[in-house]
Amino acid sequence: MTVVAFPTRTPRYGGPVVTEAVTFDDEHDTSVEDVAARLVAGDETALEEVYDRWSALVHTYAHRALGDAHDAEDATQQVFVAAWHSRHTLTPSPSALPAWLIGIARHKISDVRAARARDARRAEAAITVDGVGITSEQSAEHDVAEQLVIRQVVQDLPDPRKTILFLAFWEGQSHAEISESTGLPLGTVKSHVRRGLIHIQQQLEGVRRESR
Repeated sequence: MTVVAFPTRTPRYGGPVVTEAVTFDDEHDTSVEDVAARLVAGDETALEEVYDRWSALVHTYAHRALGDAHDAEDATQQVFVAAWHSRHTLTPSPSALPAWLIGIARHKISDVRAARARDARRAEAAITVDGVGITSEQSAEHDVAEQLVIRQVVQDLPDPRKTILFLAFWEGQSHAEISESTGLPLGTVKSHVRRGLIHIQQQLEGVRRESR
């Protein structure tokens, strides 16, 4: 099995995210067809060229769709790994390559969104199991020790995640309200809430194991 030496150079998408419409400016570039043909043939240097040339485009698209820089970077890497493994599905032409990459990106973005939803459901289910929740109106009915653990876990988080979780679960603000009050993108707020819930879940599971 061939091991692909994926590009290790600093990605060009590390700068500001492009804000204008995503366009395919290589539409009539015959060199695009050449690099596409080499990619389909299994030329690993072609993958590096494709990455250098279109990673910024893919990252911009992913960042817009996901609203989170970390998730966008992960999705971008996954797109080019998938492009290598599914290169046989590409039909070389002067305009096909960038559109083909965006098509792969759509699937990877859908995967990230689905994973976010699954993680949030699992974390919320774990936190509310046996009546253990983190809303103030329910706290009187919950185990006091676990409530203290939850609050301490959130208190120990770095900002802005700490502030976001307090606003969400103790102030009862919606994601949109938190985005407006903190000035953070809505996708970033949702990502912090999801990851914060997962972290709380992990800490609670540890406490529950110790108390058995």
